[in-house]
Amino acid sequence: MNDTTGEGAPASRLERLRQHDWLSAQEWRRRILFWSGAVIVGLSAVFFAKAADYAYELFHGMAEHGWWVPFLVTPAMFALLCWLTQGAMKATRGSGIPQAIAALKVEDEGFRDRLLSLKIAVGKMALTLAALVGGASVGREGPTVHVGAGLLYSMGRRFGFAEPAAAGRFILAGSAAGLSAAFNTPLAGVVFAIEEMSGTFEHRMSGTLLTAVIVAGVVSLGVVGNYAYFGEITAALPLGKAWIAVLLTGVVGGLAGGLFARLIIPSARGFRGAMARIRGRQPVVFAAFCGLALVLLSLLTAHGLYGTGYGQARAILEGHGDTGPFFGVLKFLGNIASSWAGIPGGIFSPALAVGAGLGSNIAHLLPGADTSSVVLLGMAAYLAGVTQAPLTATVISLELTANNQMALPIMAACLLARAMSGLVCRVPVYKALADTLVASYEEERARREAPLPPDAVTP
Repeated sequence: MNDTTGEGAPASRLERLRQHDWLSAQEWRRRILFWSGAVIVGLSAVFFAKAADYAYELFHGMAEHGWWVPFLVTPAMFALLCWLTQGAMKATRGSGIPQAIAALKVEDEGFRDRLLSLKIAVGKMALTLAALVGGASVGREGPTVHVGAGLLYSMGRRFGFAEPAAAGRFILAGSAAGLSAAFNTPLAGVVFAIEEMSGTFEHRMSGTLLTAVIVAGVVSLGVVGNYAYFGEITAALPLGKAWIAVLLTGVVGGLAGGLFARLIIPSARGFRGAMARIRGRQPVVFAAFCGLALVLLSLLTAHGLYGTGYGQARAILEGHGDTGPFFGVLKFLGNIASSWAGIPGGIFSPALAVGAGLGSNIAHLLPGADTSSVVLLGMAAYLAGVTQAPLTATVISLELTANNQMALPIMAACLLARAMSGLVCRVPVYKALADTLVASYEEERARREAPLPPDAVTP
């Protein structure tokens, strides 16, 4: 009896050792695939960023030939993109984050392929660049999340990780890596995946997320260097009267962000329902009119409302912008026009530009406060109001400006903005748009599975 026990114990320990994750060939295949996929996502994000800058410069160069050029280019590009995304490329519309969230929720291979295939990832990148060539008020960060999710998902399926739960891990890690590389904000990538994408933190996913984000971040760092998106902003907000800025930016940014989210979420009732019916009758013509509206609004500003708004936001943040007092409101309207057109493009960077404009307006009401601090609070609060993801907005704002002194004021403003946004828009915008995609899928599946009526059955 003792001999059997003595021989069985080492054998049992050896078997357990062989089954350990660090000695599992399957687990090492998964890790290597994650790491190599994160490298590809990082390189794609860097390429996308450079190409987006070049695309906008093309539009800017065309616009310099005369005030009339955008009247020709922008409505025509909006109409073309709307027409191109009517059929198989419909999944490339919008920011792309709702598509990734919906693909996480629905573990159906066909549905995920429609939203995250390699064709969709490439099309998303190409059509977003075309939107920037046309002067659309869109960003590249949301599309980069979509591209990252699509690339890692496609790689996982290609190399044998097609099981729904495993594919979901690739989608989540690709999304986080995409945001990390797009903004060069690794911590924000992790927080975004937890708060916005999955809504929960799973222990078994922590290592996967971290390694994917770190690898993608290292690739971005190696190619473009160590930089903060808006440069190093040495803003500070001491305790005292200046904290009134937290209250004002939180309330204004939250209400404005919630209003923006409410206006771009589809609805069958009220004003949004009426706009949806008009768009449904003639979507291409409607998109062209959205482009025309953007051009007309741009005439009211010094530098226009085109592109991501990065240049204007940075100038306002650094205190030497000449965008005018109504830039925040006009950029808000320009973002609405671009979103309603149904063309590819994200809302992250344009939202930061709106927040910078609103923050600048609020700073004029607080002569005792540091202007850059109030502008930074406005950017963070408006982003939190739009996304209703206060932790993500806080971390992104801190990492974008390499500023740690503003951590507590920014977090307070973002939490207040989240509460105020909820009064205007009950469901977070990305979740609501993802739910629309999921509802459409469920309706389609119900139609397929519905039994034929008796008179439709041939004898």
